[in-house]
Amino acid sequence: MSKGAISNLARRISIRQLQVFDTVSRLRSFTRAAEELYLSQPTVSMQIKKLESDIGLPLIEQVAKKLSLTETGKALQAAAHDILEILGRFEMEVEDQKGLRTGQLHLAVVSTANYFAPRLLGQFRHQYPGIKVTLEVTNREHILERMLSNSDDIYLIGKPPKSSELEFQPYLPNPMVVVAPVDHKFAKRKSVSLQEIADEPFILREQGSGTRIAVEHKFANAGLELNIGMELGNNESIKQGITGGLGIAVLSLHTLTSGDMNELTVLDVEGFPISWQWYIGHPRSKRLSIAAKTFIDFMYEEGPLLLPENVIDSTLVDMTMMKNNKRNR
Repeated sequence: MSKGAISNLARRISIRQLQVFDTVSRLRSFTRAAEELYLSQPTVSMQIKKLESDIGLPLIEQVAKKLSLTETGKALQAAAHDILEILGRFEMEVEDQKGLRTGQLHLAVVSTANYFAPRLLGQFRHQYPGIKVTLEVTNREHILERMLSNSDDIYLIGKPPKSSELEFQPYLPNPMVVVAPVDHKFAKRKSVSLQEIADEPFILREQGSGTRIAVEHKFANAGLELNIGMELGNNESIKQGITGGLGIAVLSLHTLTSGDMNELTVLDVEGFPISWQWYIGHPRSKRLSIAAKTFIDFMYEEGPLLLPENVIDSTLVDMTMMKNNKRNR
């Protein structure tokens, strides 16, 4: 292909088309790509068809409801990734030159931080109104997918994976407690045994969830088998299930609001709370923008002040450790 032909093709392909294709090829789903890009599914499909028409070859195949890339699609995915990464680095250079007057910050957090992260971001935006902030709240599996594809600036996750390509540092405690209806038979009991609790029907998060990993490890180490009543995909549904008498659950203390405690109670169970923790992470090779670096500093300064009182008063919070983490970064 001549240089002129390459130039003509480059003129026909837009950056937006590359962004859409990169997202579809990463997620292998038009629906999930549309959700992530805040577009309609027909718009995503139309962008891909236009891209295939401009290139003159198919990029995506669908076999048995599964999307896969053609050889041309794989080549374009690699090219799109390089182009978008170069543009991203250029954008960060511009942001650094502008300082914090303008800029962008992309944060992705696990669902247990759904009650914590928006308040922290709200305070950050108040202090730095020129920064445009986006927040993605999802489960652990999707957080890991986003980390590997370098979709965001900063990630907040419960149990970091072992990977030489990712970098993590400890953040705030995320204690896990056993939650039941206020009228549960163990509601007023002191020191309920793990054996007694194991016999109760449990509502668990989906496989791969950080909360579920913590719960399964706890009972497996005690040689006990959980009585799994049902699985639900988010904490709000689990709280509704507990209120409706479908079972008990282990939840992050951060997910319990004062309004919840009118219908729910935290049981006094041996070995609980589970001393879980949040971690701040990003790809090791990522060059953090000045906005991202400033927000990480802000997380360590202001985050502890947003913890629930029952977390602050417990020995789970080690303020000295958090200050040292910030100082040593």
